[in-house]
Amino acid sequence: MDLVQQIIARAKSDKQRIVLPEATEERTLKAADMALAEEVADIILIGNPEEINRLAGEWGLKNIGKATIVDPENNPKSEEYAALLAELRKKKGMTIEQARELVKNPLYLGCMIIKTGGADGQISGALSTTADTLRPALQIIKCEPGITCVSGAMLLISKQKQYGEDGILVVGDVAVTPVPDAGQLAQIAVCTAETARSVAGFADPRVAMLSFSTKGSASHEVVDKVVEATRLAKELEPTLKIDGELQADAALVPEVGAKKAPGSDIAGKANVLVFPCLEVGNISYKLVQRLGDAEALGPILQGIARPVNDLSRGCSVDDVYKMIAITACQAMDAKKK
Repeated sequence: MDLVQQIIARAKSDKQRIVLPEATEERTLKAADMALAEEVADIILIGNPEEINRLAGEWGLKNIGKATIVDPENNPKSEEYAALLAELRKKKGMTIEQARELVKNPLYLGCMIIKTGGADGQISGALSTTADTLRPALQIIKCEPGITCVSGAMLLISKQKQYGEDGILVVGDVAVTPVPDAGQLAQIAVCTAETARSVAGFADPRVAMLSFSTKGSASHEVVDKVVEATRLAKELEPTLKIDGELQADAALVPEVGAKKAPGSDIAGKANVLVFPCLEVGNISYKLVQRLGDAEALGPILQGIARPVNDLSRGCSVDDVYKMIAITACQAMDAKKK
């Protein structure tokens, strides 16, 4: 069973309630139909019920009737949600009138359903920007306790089985925070290890904090940041297996790790890679994907108290389907905290 099959099987084992606020978007609705047919998750669709059902008929979707449909324009819980949103945002000056309008916005409505216990996770982005996806999540659901920095992890599945966990690596940040400071980088390390456990199923995440230096081979303030972030990550999660700073080859190749970082428990054995900044992370994973013929799954947003994930606007039906399963796995893990 490959990693994607494992993720889907894990999602099926304990079905979670996943909100799809872009329910009239074709790829989203088709992925919802697949997830319902295969019982990967319980699906909550936000949109006009007549339009959703018309589109389902037009596209030959047979399972949409199993979904819960919430109409943002005729929602019996609108006033309850508006009152709660106004309370959550009162320090920012939000009025009840503004809140009433916002809870008609599907992205805000989905987060309110999660906040009040009616759902476990949300996925959008086929039509919306990352900023539009993140804004209601951060205003309503907020970050995990102890975390102030949202980041994005990617699952890289390589044919080079000798690296990572049988060819699988979890890497971050590739999507959100451009230039993290040491404290933020430490949070990214802890969250990416958490994603490795909850989504990739790693029993033993081994985190390498990457740099252009290994154990003092170069001196620069950006290297110092990685060293400090490693120290802070150990404070955040004392049991975390982590080391840095390490160059990428020292992190992945046993012979190189033994030579450059003798005595390290991580060098040559890493299955989680943390990049020093977003620029490095985003470029690196795309090069590995294109030149190394690796499969890339994500980005998976992390650090939010309940999973809210972002799709590429160029996503496929299969991408949305896989993200439903990934979000379900994150939701299971979030409930254990």
